[in-house]
Amino acid sequence: MARLDVVLNRLHLKNPILVASGTFGYAREMVAYADFAKLGGIIPKTVTPLPRPGNPPPRTVETSSGLLNSIGLDNDGLEAFIEKHLEALLGMGTAIIANIAGKNTAEFVQMAQRLNEFPGLAALELNVSCPNVSGGVDYGTNPKMTAEVVSAVRNACDLPIVAKLTPNVTSIVEIAKAASEAGADALSLVNTFQGLSVNWRKRKPVLGNGIGGLSGPAIKPLALRIVWQVAQAVKTPIIGIGGIQSIDDVMEFLVCGATAVQIGTANFYNPSLATNLVDQLSVVLDEEGCESVSDIVGTIQPSTVAKMIASQTCATVPAH
Repeated sequence: MARLDVVLNRLHLKNPILVASGTFGYAREMVAYADFAKLGGIIPKTVTPLPRPGNPPPRTVETSSGLLNSIGLDNDGLEAFIEKHLEALLGMGTAIIANIAGKNTAEFVQMAQRLNEFPGLAALELNVSCPNVSGGVDYGTNPKMTAEVVSAVRNACDLPIVAKLTPNVTSIVEIAKAASEAGADALSLVNTFQGLSVNWRKRKPVLGNGIGGLSGPAIKPLALRIVWQVAQAVKTPIIGIGGIQSIDDVMEFLVCGATAVQIGTANFYNPSLATNLVDQLSVVLDEEGCESVSDIVGTIQPSTVAKMIASQTCATVPAH
């Protein structure tokens, strides 16, 4: 059987199937549906230094092949997370990657130092990319600010660092390079795409906060393109995210350059999916004759890549 364990610099996982932050709660809610010990890792919902009430309702709306959400990082704050959830999470038999967000670099550093006190944690995922809160997305749209946060957190704690990046930029490759050079052990690609759902009869947005983040199958082609582009530009391992709902989706992300993947929106309608995908991945890798997951990562054909690169070149159209 093919080996399923993967290495993302300092972060070692027993398999590449994780569940994404904000889609699996604190995991205890899913105990009836998922075998936690089979997962490569669990990323609980984003935690901030102090409690946040989140955005006004409605907070979610279904769209064509997707989900638009504007939760607004609703959570009880770091200390409540430590007191109420962390111990239970660390006993679930798999890697726990805490997802944190701050309004400034100092808050990210303070949270990292506090969580560094718990050796059972596998890593920190830095949410510099939430599209529906003030302040958060600014970090992920600016290479300098992204590098500042990643570097500061890397220097402040011993835990592996995963930078979760936003697709809502002109060139995500530049942001990825900045995070990579600042010391990120891995890059999570991507967070949700900004979107708007409108009730035209009422002449108003459906979501209480107006704009929200689009996830689900609708964004998979966009996420695959980003994973492929970034994989060509940086050596830092990538965790692919975006519309995964089958083993074929997983394999598409792997061949485009992702070393691991996160299951997100699909958890809402199929909470057993992630654990089932682990078994399916083993079967597919054996069928492909792979000895390990790394044998399939980044194996999209060079000729195809060359054509894709050529298609990205803008031709100059003479003025008339």
